Order: sequence, then structure tokens, then C-alpha cells
Amino acid sequence: MNLGLQNRVAIVAAASKGLGLAVARGLAAEGSRVAICARDARSLASAAESIGPDVMAIPVDVTDAEQVSRFVESVRARFGSVDICVTNAGGPPSKTFEQTTTADWQAAVQLNLMSTLHFAQAVLPGMKAQGWGRLLTITSVSVKQPLDGLILSNSVRAAVAGLVKSLANEYGAFGVTVNNVCPGYTATDRLNGLAGKLAADQQTKESVIKERWAALTALKRIATPEELADVVVFLASDRASYHTGASIAVDCGLTRGQLG
Repeated sequence: MNLGLQNRVAIVAAASKGLGLAVARGLAAEGSRVAICARDARSLASAAESIGPDVMAIPVDVTDAEQVSRFVESVRARFGSVDICVTNAGGPPSKTFEQTTTADWQAAVQLNLMSTLHFAQAVLPGMKAQGWGRLLTITSVSVKQPLDGLILSNSVRAAVAGLVKSLANEYGAFGVTVNNVCPGYTATDRLNGLAGKLAADQQTKESVIKERWAALTALKRIATPEELADVVVFLASDRASYHTGASIAVDCGLTRGQLG
């Protein structure tokens, strides 16, 4: 299937590892010209080398609107446009409500909601003007089913889903689609960290925690980053021209209480 991604210009945030890196590799494999960002310059450079020879990589703190704006303008200056933007950021720490502070809430809003907003503000006017664009956010299955111990993520990522739905309605008439991809338990460093914390709290092994998570899925296993990336790549393509305003779970049946 030709996805129509050849020579499309794609930005992928937090792409030095994990889900972001898998998405960047997937888009590059389809012929897109890829620009990636992350905070750590060394890991970002290593990621760029693993993606391909013509990858633009710039260290960016996605919570800083000015840095995001400069990054997007640099991509336009080099490649001529921005066709696809995939927003992504690490998740807030695992805490219960009583363990959180006001500073924790403010940091979570900056990391997950405001970072998405910064990219939307930087890329959507250009997408609207050219009559084609894809804005994709990567959040969490917690948008559909809150997860224990992740009240910060449960709350703030739900706000991102609301933003996505609103933007889809505002920009659809201009050929721009906006979607949210919600990974379930996926093999990343963040998942390892969460498993480690829960294992310590429950005085058990990380492997036991991961086995419990896997048992909640239909296939009884944790996803690979590439399985999530394949969905993002499809949504970024011409083939997904009628998909917009959706929060799509890639969770292998983890989410309960809904059909489909």
C-alpha cells in the first residue's frame, strides 16, 4: 500500500528513544523527510544516525514555547514546509492524589498539555495555508481508562484529548486532520520505570508487574514501540484522510467498558 508519505516533511518530538524514535523511523522508512527533537543532545544525535542520513536533529525543551517555535521555523527553512507534526513527551511521575503538590500539577500541565499546544500554535497556520496537514499527539490509554497511581497523567492527558477534538473541528475544512494515539502497556524506558516503582511499593519483582499488565491484554503481552508507530504512520498518511478528531487506543483490548 502506498501511504503517500514520500517527501512529506515530518516533525517528531521526544524522538531520541522509545515511542518517538519508533515513529520517526517509521516515517523515514516511508520516504518522509524527518526532523526530530529531544532535550538530550547526545542521545538525539545517536537517534538521528539510526534513522537515516538526512535527518534534522535539534535539542529542544518542548515545554518552552520559544524553543518549539524556533525549531519549527528551522525545519521550514531547511525543508520548505511542515506537513506532519507528532507531539510527544515523557509522562509525569507516578503518584496518588495525596502525594501530589501544586508544583507537580503545574509541571504536568507544562510537560503534556502546553507542549502540545506550543507545537499546534507553531505548525497549524502553515498547514492551513497549504491545505494539507497532520497533527498527531501521543498520550496514553489513560485518556480512555484512568490508571491507578497516575492521577497526573490521567488528568492532563484528558485535556490534550479535548484539545485534539476541538482542533480537528476547527481545521478539518482546511485539509488538516488532528488525532490522538493512546498507547497501552508498551515496552519503553518509562514503562520500565513504572514497573520498578510498583515492584518496590509491593515488594515484588518487575517481571511480576509486567506479567500482570500483559495478562490484561487480549494477546497477553506488552506491545513493542513499532506496533504503536505503525498506527501513527498510517494516521499521518494520505490513506487516513477521513480520520480526524479521534483518540485511538493501541492497547490490545486493555480498555474496558466500551465496544470497539
